[in-house]
Amino acid sequence: MKIKWLGHSSFLLTESTGISLLTDPFDPEMVGYGFAAPDVDIVTVSHSHADHNYLKGVKSYKQLYDAEGKFEYEGKVHITGIMSSHDECEGQKRGNNIIYKIGMDGLNICHMGDIGEPCSPELIERLLPVNVLLIPVGGNYTVDAELAKEYVDRLMPDIVIPMHYKIKHCELDIDKVEPFARMFDDEYVSEEIDELDLDRMDLGDATRLVILDKTKISQ
Repeated sequence: MKIKWLGHSSFLLTESTGISLLTDPFDPEMVGYGFAAPDVDIVTVSHSHADHNYLKGVKSYKQLYDAEGKFEYEGKVHITGIMSSHDECEGQKRGNNIIYKIGMDGLNICHMGDIGEPCSPELIERLLPVNVLLIPVGGNYTVDAELAKEYVDRLMPDIVIPMHYKIKHCELDIDKVEPFARMFDDEYVSEEIDELDLDRMDLGDATRLVILDKTKISQ
């Protein structure tokens, strides 16, 4: 499978047979930089804020998932939506957030959306196992770098890809990726990768941080 970061919390996941899944399309006017999505088969939306549910920015799609529950697409992609909170107050500040567990090509990908609630044993148990963790690290509206690292330490994914952090032209009040990246040993950090091509043979014994190349994102 392939994983490409389109910016903010939006990723394009492509299964080996060509099935494509787009996460959290965003409004470029709100975020501050460009968003361009191709035709896809599936779109997942974690919550109703404009920087995560900008469906008119997607050329076309066949299936939308924006709720908790278990779903299957053409017998090849398995998706579980898990309800969580967008903040540390059980959603009283910013509402709910749906985490998506995505089974694709024998890998378990977990897209955390705008997770804001503290790491709890109950939530961790529902999320395991995780091969690839897509997690916000910018803080303010989501967990910050320290809390994101706690999720990483508890979930122990093979690969973690940060999202929802400040890059050039981003107008949101969120932090850059560097505070999160500094929590990892240098030998486990990969940067300047435009697209991650994965299969189970690529998984190692330790968690590897992959920072997808932000210079490839359109402005």
